[in-house]
This record gives sequence, structure tokens and C-alpha cells, in this order.
Amino acid sequence: MATNFPASLDTLTNPSATDTLDSPPHDEQHADANDAIEALQAKVGVDGSAVTTSLDYKVANLESRPVETKTASYVLVAADVNKRIVMNNAGATTITVNDGVFAAGDSVWIHNIGAGTCTVTAGTATVNTAASLDLAQWEGGSLYFTSASSAIFFRGPAAGVGIANFTDTETGTYSSGGTNYKYLTFTASGTITFDTAGLADILVIGGGGGGGGSDGGGGGAGGYWEQTGVYFSAATHTVIVGAGGAGLFNQEGNNGSPSIVGPYISPGGGGGGSERRGLNGGSGGGGGGGYSGVGGAGTSGLGNSGGRGTSSYAGGGGGGGAGAVGGGASNDDGGFGGAGTSSSITGSAVTRAGGGGGGGDSRTGGIGRAGGAGGGGAGASGANGSAGTANTGGGGGGAGFIQTGGTGGSGIVIVRVEV
Repeated sequence: MATNFPASLDTLTNPSATDTLDSPPHDEQHADANDAIEALQAKVGVDGSAVTTSLDYKVANLESRPVETKTASYVLVAADVNKRIVMNNAGATTITVNDGVFAAGDSVWIHNIGAGTCTVTAGTATVNTAASLDLAQWEGGSLYFTSASSAIFFRGPAAGVGIANFTDTETGTYSSGGTNYKYLTFTASGTITFDTAGLADILVIGGGGGGGGSDGGGGGAGGYWEQTGVYFSAATHTVIVGAGGAGLFNQEGNNGSPSIVGPYISPGGGGGGSERRGLNGGSGGGGGGGYSGVGGAGTSGLGNSGGRGTSSYAGGGGGGGAGAVGGGASNDDGGFGGAGTSSSITGSAVTRAGGGGGGGDSRTGGIGRAGGAGGGGAGASGANGSAGTANTGGGGGGAGFIQTGGTGGSGIVIVRVEV
């Protein structure tokens, strides 16, 4: 049957003990039940559903509106419905609203955390408000559409969003540019509690990938996500520090595990290849030597690809780092691990998320190569690969012939707020 749900409830016939298989028809009963189940699944939605009419999508947006930070003037698009658009620029910016982009009942939250004024600007649409459309730093509001061509901007403390505050004992404090900060560093999993909802800065690095065994590629660095102005609700949020992937004997290394703080996730690095391609990850693992193993792909915006292993020879490619792709192998010599990226979120510059170096073939004098700056483990020749440095997300080093790859370095999570 064609189901009425979700517009109205369906009426399904329950057979009695005395009914024959064809009264009601058995096949029709199964078809009716299947149709009803499919309609129910469509209404509920899959995990992480992008279908805006599904319950999964609506509940997710009730719990935490997606946040997008902009650093230059911006024109709203249809995909911004139900999002928090956060402007962060020291100079003057605009957020423009055009006709025919949104429907009646849609809303977009707009917040300005930059030092420059952000102005909500009517493009081809009409924007009404009882107050100013100019938003100074830490001001914001809700843009509510009454039709496809008209919106009302509700401005005020209830609609805006300020600085979050966590109640846990901070790891440290510092001042920079006239602004005071406190931060909390997680080198192991735990929780963080906010008593004030608002915006914070994060650095989330996944566990590094394990190096490949036997002429192995270096492990890729864990995904590197540094972001200012992300939103946290007033609640206790789970923090997971991703473990590094295991380096294995004579086979591909394992991928690292993701690191998570609240709704924000950064993937683990890809394992290094062993006589075949490296694995995809935050940054990709280096390809194994011997069969022209290509490097694994990195995740866009969070890492880089691993380097290629050699085909006629047995050098493994370097794992990708947060700041650079992994180096390709040369003959029986491994490739260098890709460089990591520096962050000053704790007040001092620290480089993390370097890729693991590729392994070399000791039978022909090949050499393993160094891991990338930021905790990447060194590749080896005739020995096991070196482990990535703990709490950097560095990839493990690739192993020499018939050896074991180095384990990837564990990840890290850092949360910073203004005080």
C-alpha cells in the first residue's frame, strides 16, 4: 500500500488465528509493514542525517546549532539555515541577506566576535529591526524570515552570544595583545564543564597513524583542527584524546583514533602502507615500498596526503603532516615525514602533528628517513620504526624489511577562553 504516514496514521490489518494466508493476503501484509517501516525510518532519519525534515537533523540542531566562523564579509546562502554565523575580523564587515534564499520560518543566528563592526545588510531582501543592524564585538542576534523576501533581526542579550567559561581548574593563563586567556589541556580523556554558554577556541588533534611494517610507509599525522569562536553550551562535555594507531609486523599500520571535545571531532591519522598504498586519515599514511604504493589521502582542511613508495625498489613514503605532504621515497630510501603545524593557543608556539618517516630497505643499503617536525616518528632500515611523540598526533615511523612499524603518537585537546 501507499503509506499515509507521516501526514496521517496508517491503518494496518492484524490477521486473526483463523485467517488463511490469503485473507488478508500474506504478501500484501509484508509489503504494508515494509512500507510503514520505511516511512518511519525516513521520518526519523539516519545518524548525522542532512535531511532537514528528519527528526535526527532537527534534534541535532536543537542541541547544538552548527557554527561557521567567517573572517571576511559574507553573503548568506540556503545552507546557513539554523546555523550560527560567527564573524571574526578586526575590520568592518557585512553579512548580506538576499531574496529567495530562505523560506518563511527559517532562522539564522549571527554573532560578531571580531574587533571590527559587523553590519547585517539588506541585499535584495528586506531586513527590519527595532534596533541597529550594526554589531559591535560580542554582540549578535537572530535573523527570522517571515517570507522568502523579508526578515526581522531580533537583537539583544538573549539573542547574542558571549564568551564561554569553564569551571575546571585551568592548565595555565597568559596575556596576549591586551587580552587575558585561560586554557585547559587534555593529554588523556576526561570532561570539561561550562557554567556559561558561549564561544571558545579549540585545538583538537587526533591520534597519529601507525607506521607500516616491512619497507613501510610512515603513519599520517592525526587530523589538526584549530578554530576560534566555536560554541559550547552550558553543560559538561565529554573529551576523548585519540590513541595512536598501532604499528604492525609486516603489514599496514592501523589508523589513529579521533579526538573529540563536545561536538567537535578531529580524525586519526592514516596507517602507513606495507608493500601497498597508505591509508586515508586526518593526514594520509605513506605508501609502502615494493609495489609503488600511493600515499593515503588527508582530510581537507585537517591534514595532507602521504608520500608515494617506490615500485622497482623498496622505500616507503613519508606520512602526511598537518603542514605538508609526506615526502616520496627515492629508490630504497624512505621518504621524509610531512611537517607539522605550530600553534600558540597556550601562549607559546608548539609544533605538533608531524608525519612519520618512511622505512628503507636494509638489504640494498637503503635508509629510513626522519619524521616530520611535530612528533613524527623516524623511519628505519633493518629495524622497527620509531613511535610518534605522545600528545602530538605524530605518525609512527615506517619499518625496515620484515620489521614492525612505529606506533602513532596520541592526540591532544586544548580549550581556551578569554577571561
